[in-house]
Amino acid sequence: MTDNIIILAGGASSRMKKSTAQNLTPDKVTQANQLSKGLIELKGKPFLSYLLKHILEAGFKNVFIITGAKSDNFRKAFENKAEFEGLKIQFATQFIPEGREKPMGTADALYQCLNEFPHLKESKFCVCNSDNLYSLKALKLLKNSTAQQAILAYDINHLNFSRARISRFAVMRFNADNKLLSIVEKPEENEIQQYTDSSGKIRVSMNIFLFDGELIFKHLENCPLHPSRNEKELPTALLNMIHDNAVVNGIPIAEHVPDLTSKEDIAVLEKYLGEN
Repeated sequence: MTDNIIILAGGASSRMKKSTAQNLTPDKVTQANQLSKGLIELKGKPFLSYLLKHILEAGFKNVFIITGAKSDNFRKAFENKAEFEGLKIQFATQFIPEGREKPMGTADALYQCLNEFPHLKESKFCVCNSDNLYSLKALKLLKNSTAQQAILAYDINHLNFSRARISRFAVMRFNADNKLLSIVEKPEENEIQQYTDSSGKIRVSMNIFLFDGELIFKHLENCPLHPSRNEKELPTALLNMIHDNAVVNGIPIAEHVPDLTSKEDIAVLEKYLGEN
């Protein structure tokens, strides 16, 4: 169990900025091209507001939002807001190393956050994306887990995404006791079926984890760059930790996760939020 959750919000939003959509207002297009995804307004509120509401309702106390060096918009949106009373919201910065144009990836973001808040190296904490709207159920499952470390394992048959889109997620393999054996980031679309488990399910990560700071930190620190994407990615650090005999429990879950990846998702999410 933990009261801490870290939100990854420092990415460059490259796919959002490069994407197109025919059904957006000029204002929404401008927001999508200029803002971090968690700050895009949906139904009158920044998208991240809806996730923070679920985080508050799930019983978390401490929230650490990892942003880029320019965090003013995040602070203005989420600091000292009455609707989030009960959450201690703090900000960490993912700095871009000299010689790079983009952040160095999710493992680097978490590494920089733990260095900025060293007590987390001796704590348990959850980690999630800022552009996924995880359900209250999902957040409670992870927060209240008695496992030392865990990952939510989503059944792809309940995710309302195309197979091509699902192939951009990390697919996982577990043993009979739901202990994580392997995780592969962005497999080839024709390789996904190879990960069918004994119950006929294929399970993917939606980037929501429970970590023990003492176990994960050295694997964040020593995480290698991905050979083609040139980023340090959490699945790589997670896999190296498993190879070092650390245990990560899979928590099966079967539900959709609304996701804000491209401009086309904006209208889909506004409709979803209007109905829920």
